Amino acid sequence: MIRKSNESDRRILTFPAVHPYEGVSLPTLITSLFTISRRICSFKSKVFSSNKKNARKAIRMIEVLQIFLEEIRYQQWSFPDSVILSLSELHLTFQKLQFLLEDCTQEDSRLYMLMESDWVATHFQVLSRSIVTALDVFPFNSTEISEEVKEHVDLMLKQARKCNFEVEPEDKRAMMGVLSILNQFENSVTPSESDLRWILDHIGVQRWSECNKEIKFLDAEIGYERMKEEKRKLAFLCSLMGFISYCRCVVIGVVDDGEDESKSDYGKESEIQTGFFNPDDFRCPISLEIMNDPVTIETGHTYDRSSILRWFSSSGSLKCPKTGRNLSSIELVPNLVLRRLIHQYCSKPGVPVTDLGQRNRGDRDNRTTCQPGSLAAQEAMRMLASFLTDKLQSKAEVERNRAAYEIRVLAKRNIFNRSCLAESGTISCLLRLLSSKNPTTQENAIAALMNLSKHPKSRSIMVLNGGLELIVSVCKKGMKLESHRHAAATMYYLASDEENRKLIGKEPEAIPSLIKLLKDGSDRGKKNGLVAIYGLLFHSENHKRVLEAKEILPLLVSIIKTCEREELVTDSLAVLATLAEKSVGAMAILKNGEALNPAMEILNSSSTSRVGKEQCVALLLSLAANGGENVIALLVKSPSLMGSLYSLLSEGTFRASKKASALIRVLHDFCERRHSGFKVPVLPQEQFIHVW
Repeated sequence: MIRKSNESDRRILTFPAVHPYEGVSLPTLITSLFTISRRICSFKSKVFSSNKKNARKAIRMIEVLQIFLEEIRYQQWSFPDSVILSLSELHLTFQKLQFLLEDCTQEDSRLYMLMESDWVATHFQVLSRSIVTALDVFPFNSTEISEEVKEHVDLMLKQARKCNFEVEPEDKRAMMGVLSILNQFENSVTPSESDLRWILDHIGVQRWSECNKEIKFLDAEIGYERMKEEKRKLAFLCSLMGFISYCRCVVIGVVDDGEDESKSDYGKESEIQTGFFNPDDFRCPISLEIMNDPVTIETGHTYDRSSILRWFSSSGSLKCPKTGRNLSSIELVPNLVLRRLIHQYCSKPGVPVTDLGQRNRGDRDNRTTCQPGSLAAQEAMRMLASFLTDKLQSKAEVERNRAAYEIRVLAKRNIFNRSCLAESGTISCLLRLLSSKNPTTQENAIAALMNLSKHPKSRSIMVLNGGLELIVSVCKKGMKLESHRHAAATMYYLASDEENRKLIGKEPEAIPSLIKLLKDGSDRGKKNGLVAIYGLLFHSENHKRVLEAKEILPLLVSIIKTCEREELVTDSLAVLATLAEKSVGAMAILKNGEALNPAMEILNSSSTSRVGKEQCVALLLSLAANGGENVIALLVKSPSLMGSLYSLLSEGTFRASKKASALIRVLHDFCERRHSGFKVPVLPQEQFIHVW
């Protein structure tokens, strides 16, 4: 059998090729070689954005060897050991060549592959020499291969020994063009649009969606290199990011539908949550913290590398912590797919309410880059911000809409982009576009403002330019439902500043518009409405304003009782728990009369996440603290509540454990008083600690 490498998450220009097993049978080896050779030859019909001639040379070599493999494939004669050795080395080289050709034809890394042309050409050369070396030990003269095939192979080997794989002249010209433009960026010189267009044409990037694929690829590579702290490579990638981002906005004329950002990133960026990821899936089963370097052990379970190594060291045995199974090996296999998902999750600028305790929202935002990474990237972004600001003031509606769209996408990317866009004067222009009669322009403008509002500087500019009233107006009566939820998300980010919470709360339509979103909005709209209300509740005066809206409590209770989206249930519980921290809120919730039992059911459910249980126990503790002995008596009657609370002591988050401990003491004290007839305060003041 041939060992198979895990290619599902192979990074570009990496070649995880493996040798065949030592005991592999010759027919199996030859069949596998023939299969790989056919795959390599299939690249003949594909498009190469760079290294075209080098790739064709390599494919022609394999075409000759495919004839050779076809001839020996079904022969029934005895082969010496040198045949196995030769073909095994050939198999390894074929795998690497296939990987290299895949990278050369990959659609989202054309600029990167162009700039790596020197390395790629060298690797083609190395692989060509490896093929020659592998066949040098093949005993052609002692086999029954036809003379014609021998001559073909011999001629190919002679040519391979002489052949040089070099960077092609046009590729070299394009590479020098990119470097020249990066130098212009560094010196704040606006590059020629015709030069930019020629480079894009050379690598076959002509559409907005193709340009955007390049950006996404570079963004992923930047994230990987940032984790490795490879400063030189990181600066190079950031410069390329600045180049291609500038090209996308300045050179590409139309946003095509090939990969419409409004259907991919566009739609998802409006949510404060991070996609549909469950943060609990990213936590190490040992430390319960989000994993930094997830690795998988022999049993298939994944742990953070540092945690599992400490486990092995402290336990003195090689056992899987989850299964207790003895391990025959402590090989730790990096879980690259999960690591990328975690990095993507932690790089998102917004934090769901459900994860507030694990990481501060500002801290998470800083996990994206607040520095441009290189001087070229810095100046390219500043020039681009100025370009887009001018476009926002164009008389043509289509140009204003396109500029708002590009700002929307750029502001989503990182902190530095937001800073540049804010400094260039885009915010006042975008605020004016909120009054546009074009629904798409209005949506793009409010979405751009939402992404910009993740930056403190932008929030100040919005408020100083009278943006609060405009944003609230869009939340209440925007022309598209998407605009409503973008406006709610913008209010959430604005509410991260104490003074803004006061100002938003004083806007007569702010809280009613958010509550209307809870009632009539989509799931994403409800999510944004919930977290915006939650943010406003950090200002005490807003508690009263929220409770004055008679619909709010029935809506929240309805969500926790009937909604199937756990994140919405958890966020509703968080809002209820915050309202219940004040006696007036707790009494209003109890008067509504329908929140207590659903909260206990959710807490007792085995399918509820740790963070969901934390919100439940926070709500129950606040209701017990402010609702009196009647509430505690109801809690005591629940047969499974105490067991759930004790489970949280060991399995819950830190805050959940602390609140569960406080509630257990309250229930125990109540039972002791009931039996002794002695009355003490329901909840000592020092036990009730606000940990949000």
